[in-house]
Amino acid sequence: MFVLLGLDLFSQTYQPSQEIRDAQQQFQDDKFGIFIHWGIYSMLGSGEWVMQNRNINYQEYPKLAGGFYPAHFNADEWVRAIKASGARYITITSRHHDGFSMFHTAQSAYNIVDATPFHRDIIKELAEACRREGIRLHFYYSHLDWGRTDYPLGRTGLGTGRPKDRQNWPEYYQFMNRQLTELLTNYGPIGAIWFDGVWDHDSDSKPFDWQLWGQYELIHRLQPSCLVANNHHLTPFPGEDIQIFERDLPGENKAGLSGQDISPLPLETCETMNTTWGYNILDDQYKSARQLIHLLVRAAGKNANLLLNIGPQPDGRLPEESLKRLSEIGEWMKLYEPTIRNTRGGDVAPHDWGVSTRHGDKLYIHILQLQDTSLFLPLSGLKVKGVCDFLTRRAVKYTKVEDGIVLHLEHAPDEIDHVIELTVK
Repeated sequence: MFVLLGLDLFSQTYQPSQEIRDAQQQFQDDKFGIFIHWGIYSMLGSGEWVMQNRNINYQEYPKLAGGFYPAHFNADEWVRAIKASGARYITITSRHHDGFSMFHTAQSAYNIVDATPFHRDIIKELAEACRREGIRLHFYYSHLDWGRTDYPLGRTGLGTGRPKDRQNWPEYYQFMNRQLTELLTNYGPIGAIWFDGVWDHDSDSKPFDWQLWGQYELIHRLQPSCLVANNHHLTPFPGEDIQIFERDLPGENKAGLSGQDISPLPLETCETMNTTWGYNILDDQYKSARQLIHLLVRAAGKNANLLLNIGPQPDGRLPEESLKRLSEIGEWMKLYEPTIRNTRGGDVAPHDWGVSTRHGDKLYIHILQLQDTSLFLPLSGLKVKGVCDFLTRRAVKYTKVEDGIVLHLEHAPDEIDHVIELTVK
């Protein structure tokens, strides 16, 4: 397993600053973000792992950049569509495992400005569009690299033909830190750095020191309000400000990547709209709007954010089905946003029938699937002052019982989410 070796004073005594605590609260208030996996891999239409999956040679793969020209990319259109969905932040891949930088970096010519005929910094354009629309911007950044010869060989990307005698961890580590400095210096306020890939070195027999604490300190120093997240599938390390659960809600582990304990940090679940992260021309298995809204609601009920992924097309457009889902979620959010935004997980624990969220003295009961007209709510220690249908504002009948109340509904709910509002004390 990879480990944190040689912990210094920073990692041992890390206490979030007031700026970080404020940013954590804002992050939790936002509740909903959009993940964007985009790179030159989109040209092959087989997802972001195509270099690994097809064992493409590290000297051949970069030739894709010479034909990458996303003529229809429009940052303002992207951000407006995302904002209309109710999402309040965007996390985009600044550099994925293939090593191609989607921003203008001085550390390598292998980037969207210098290596493609497009010659435009899409990260800069997106950052400017986000500022215009009041959307927070986060950067995904890969710790591993299947193309650079100085990256120490791990357990993936072994079929790309990289020579074994050029590995140079100190050089690669400084390369990453210089790129992180650019990202946190040249693009305005950044909400979070979202790391991925440290699982590439996970052998118990050969511990690997990623020197994460040095990068975390660098990030917090360059932008004191920038949160640090790391998708390592483990309980958070010192210096991390968010805990990530990949393809699962906290406490669930259906995909086998989220078996870690739940920490007190702000939580985030990342999930795909269809089945893949990067653009896959064959993947038309989109989840329905109902399924995605249920995922958003259940995440909120578990006190977590939802980071919902889109893989843009190589021409720079967001796929039509993705835009449709954004619009459908947005229509629902126009009605129910107060029951999601600015809330925390409610006093009623998640059940098969649904979840609860809370803001102040308002407890929202989200009924997602219920065949009956009666529902018991355990509310030990809470005094109920009123119960109504959130949407119609009509009073809902209820009976006080030991340790809670029983709601008496007019009919078994069949909406996407039937929300009952309780005023509690």
